[in-house]
Amino acid sequence: MVVLLSLCAALAYGLSDFVGGVASRRVSPWAIALTSQAGGAVVVLVLGLVLGGEPRAGDLAWAVLAGFGNGVGTAFLYRGLAAGRMGVVAPISGVGAALVPLVAGLAAGERPGLVAWLGITAALPAIWLVAREPASTVASPATGSGAAGVLDGVLAGLGFGVLFAALAQIPEDSGFLPLALNQVVGAAVVMVVASALRQPWVPREPAAYVGLVSGTLGASATALFLVATQTGFLTVAAVITSLYPAFTVLLAALLLRERVHRDQAVGLVLCAVAVGLIAAS
Repeated sequence: MVVLLSLCAALAYGLSDFVGGVASRRVSPWAIALTSQAGGAVVVLVLGLVLGGEPRAGDLAWAVLAGFGNGVGTAFLYRGLAAGRMGVVAPISGVGAALVPLVAGLAAGERPGLVAWLGITAALPAIWLVAREPASTVASPATGSGAAGVLDGVLAGLGFGVLFAALAQIPEDSGFLPLALNQVVGAAVVMVVASALRQPWVPREPAAYVGLVSGTLGASATALFLVATQTGFLTVAAVITSLYPAFTVLLAALLLRERVHRDQAVGLVLCAVAVGLIAAS
């Protein structure tokens, strides 16, 4: 069940990034990030009120930490997107998002079996290869410095990794209300970072509200991930969920006719191998 839930979370995250990425070509990515967080907050708030739950103070504290990670990850991922450094930012952030909860899970005493470890070992380079752009498109005067891209990627990866690791500490009986707090905190962090960088974050154009769709998908993915961590190992759920760039690449190839380059093709094969090994374990 943890593998299926995590795969569904990866699909929803991949679709969310695809929708948000397409919309970001027309309006400020910061406005998309904000409306995405707001849309996600509404979705999980409704889920929380309908399904109920009894979150404790400690659960809300974990939600605040998750929201901080969510906002930092989103902010620096979108800064990389806005500067045209996604070929550097995306693979680093994807691997970071998998490594942080992997370490957290191991520190908490989780011990996946040998076959699962083989899958995890295949998943990390798979994330890198799928999210990576060809070298010719990464470094150019138009795309900003590689060093800045590395910093954005590390910060985004740490942010999303903290999001995953913190959410895993919220028990099932808390329901989905802590996720709403996570989204609200994430929105606040996006606004603060965008303001500090003097980037436009107010959604003025109608196209910015496409972020509501992206946010609905992203919040659904986060809810699926939360349930997955309550069902099985954080180490497994986080690694499989972090394969979401594979779905974004496949959607871009199918719907936008974007070319899948050789490294991405190898990464997609490794993704399939990783999921198969983890599921077999």
